[in-house]
Amino acid sequence: MIEINKTEIASRQKKLDDCKVYLKSEFIGIDSIIDDLINYLQIWYLIPEILTRPITINLWGMTGVGKTDLIRKMVKFIDYQDRFSEIELSNIDESNWNKSVSQILQNNEINDEKLAIVLFDEIQRFNTLDQEGKPMPQTKFVDFWELLSDGRLSKKDRYDFDYYLHSFLSKKKDAARRKSKGEEVVDENPFVNAWDAKSLKANLGIDKDIDELTDMTEEQMIELIIQSKKKKKIYEPVNHSKTLIIISGNLDEAFQMANQTSEADVEADIFHAFTKKITFVDIKNALSKKFRPEQVARFGNIHLIYNSLKRSDFEKLITTEVNKIIKARKAEFGIELNISKKINTLIYNNGVFPVQGVRPVFSSIIDILESCLNKFIFTAITTDEKKINIDYNEKAQVIEATIGKQKVTLPYIGRIDKIRQSNEENAVVNISVHECGHAVVYMIVTGMAPLQLKSKIASSYAGGFTFPHQIHETKESIVNKIKIYLAGGIAEEIIFGKPNASIGRSHDREQATVLASDYIRKYGFDDEFHAVYNIDNYPYKLDMNVTDLDIEKMMARLVGETRELLTQNIILLKDISKELAEKGSLEAKEIVDLAKKHKLKIESKEEGYLHIFDYKNKMQE
Repeated sequence: MIEINKTEIASRQKKLDDCKVYLKSEFIGIDSIIDDLINYLQIWYLIPEILTRPITINLWGMTGVGKTDLIRKMVKFIDYQDRFSEIELSNIDESNWNKSVSQILQNNEINDEKLAIVLFDEIQRFNTLDQEGKPMPQTKFVDFWELLSDGRLSKKDRYDFDYYLHSFLSKKKDAARRKSKGEEVVDENPFVNAWDAKSLKANLGIDKDIDELTDMTEEQMIELIIQSKKKKKIYEPVNHSKTLIIISGNLDEAFQMANQTSEADVEADIFHAFTKKITFVDIKNALSKKFRPEQVARFGNIHLIYNSLKRSDFEKLITTEVNKIIKARKAEFGIELNISKKINTLIYNNGVFPVQGVRPVFSSIIDILESCLNKFIFTAITTDEKKINIDYNEKAQVIEATIGKQKVTLPYIGRIDKIRQSNEENAVVNISVHECGHAVVYMIVTGMAPLQLKSKIASSYAGGFTFPHQIHETKESIVNKIKIYLAGGIAEEIIFGKPNASIGRSHDREQATVLASDYIRKYGFDDEFHAVYNIDNYPYKLDMNVTDLDIEKMMARLVGETRELLTQNIILLKDISKELAEKGSLEAKEIVDLAKKHKLKIESKEEGYLHIFDYKNKMQE
C-alpha cells in the first residue's frame, strides 16, 4: 500500500498555488498557459508514487514569449534547482561531447529514479526529417525517443565493474607478493577516490553523498559492488517515471507569421488573433513535417500553445517595467520620478515587434528611458532636487525633464520613427493611392473595413499594406480577391495617369494570376473547363496551354470591372488617399467613418474574424 501523507500533500498544494500567483505576477499575457502548466504537473508534484510513466508537457510558441524563462522560474520557486536539467538537442552541433540523454542526466546526477525536471529546449533543431520529408541519419541522443516512449533509459554505457574489481584484486595480490618477499608495502590511499565514487554512485544508484563514499575503504566498496551485481538491478534500465519532461520549441510550420521578425507596423492584436486560431491539430501537423509519425506520437497530447502578445499586453509590460525603474530610483537615490505616458507610447512605437516577443521591448526601455535617466538624476542630485518630471515632446523630438525650476532636454527620435519619417513624400502619396485602391474595392466587395491601412512603414525606401481578414474561398470570393489585388495598380492609373503608374503592382498581379489560374485549372469554376489541368503526375497530366486564353480573358474582364468600381467611387478613393498620405496609417474605425461620409455602409470586424457565406440560413431557406 502507498502511504499518503495528507499534511504533506496539503503543504505542497499550497506551494503550487503560491507558485501560480508568483508566475502570473512575473509574466504578462500567459495566465492560461500558467494555469494549464500548474494543473498538468500537480500529480507529479503531489503524489508522484502513483506514476508509472513520466508526464510530458509541450510548450510551443514564437520566440520571446517566455517559454524557457517560465520553466526556470517555476523550478526555482518550487526549490528544484538541484534536480533540474536544461538540455538542447541538435543534429548540427558536433562540439557537444555528450552522445546520449542518459549521459547528460547522469552528469547532472538526476539519473537515479527520483523526482526531477528535465527541459528539452529548442526541440525543432532535433528534427529527424529534412525539408523534403526524407529521414535524416541520427547518431546522437537516440535514447531521447526511448525516454519519451516509456520513461526508461537502458544502460548502454555500463560502468565496467569487472575492471574495477580486477584492478583492486590485482593490486591486493601484488601487495601480498611484495610482503612475502619481505618488501615494505605502504597503502598510500586505502579509500575510494572522488572520481570512482562519483561513477559508482551513478551506476549503483547509491543514495549517499560523494563525501560519504570517499570515506569508504576500497574493501567496503568492493563488497557493495558484489552485492549489487548479485541483485542485478544495476543492469536494468533507469526508471524515469518520476521525471517531469518538458519540451519547448518554435514551430514555424504552425506559426506561419513567425518569419516576419522585422515587422513593426502590423498591429499586435492582428498577430495575436492569428496565433489564437492555432490548434492542437496544427501543432501535430507541424511536428509531422519535422519528425517521423511514431516520434510525433511520443510527444503525447499535452500541448500548451502560446499566443503572441496583444497590444494591451505590451502596454502593460511597458508600464510594469517603467514602474520598476521608478521604484528602484526612489530606493537608490530618494528621487521621485513622474514619467509621462508619452514615454510609454514612444517605447511601444519603437520597441514592439509583435513576433519577437518581449526582448526588443526591454532593449528599447534601456535605449529610450534608462540611458537618459543618468543625466537627469545627476542634475537632480547636484541641485538637491527630489522630484523629476519626464515627458516627450513629439514635435520638437526631445525628451524633457523638469527638475525643480530647471528644464533639461535631450534630443531623441525613436529608431523606428526615424525610419518611418524618412519615407520620401512623393513615394508616400503614391503608396497611399495604391493601398487605398485595394481598400476601396475591399470595402465594396466584402462590406468590411480592412483591419489596418498603412503607407508609412519602417522601411529604408517606402512601403505600405492593406491588412485583410480571413476570407473563406468560394467561386465568388476568389473573383473578389482578384479584384482587390488588381485595384492598387488601377487606382494609380486613375489618379496619376497610366504613364505614371508604378511597378508596385507586380506582386499583386502575380497573386491575381495564381488565383485566376486555380479558378480555371484547379477548381473547375469556369464553364469551359471541368477537368483539373495542373496535375503534374504522368499519366494524368493535361495540356495547360489550352486554358491560357481563358485565364487572360478572365483577367482582362476583371480589370475592367475593377476600374469601373473605382471610377464609381472616385471621390471616396481621393478622400481616403489624402487622409492616409497625411497620417501614414488608418485604423478600421477611421475607415468606417470615412466610408460613411460617402454613404458606403461597411462594418468593422475584429481581428481573427472569418468572412464566410451564411450557409446555415441558406440551408434553412
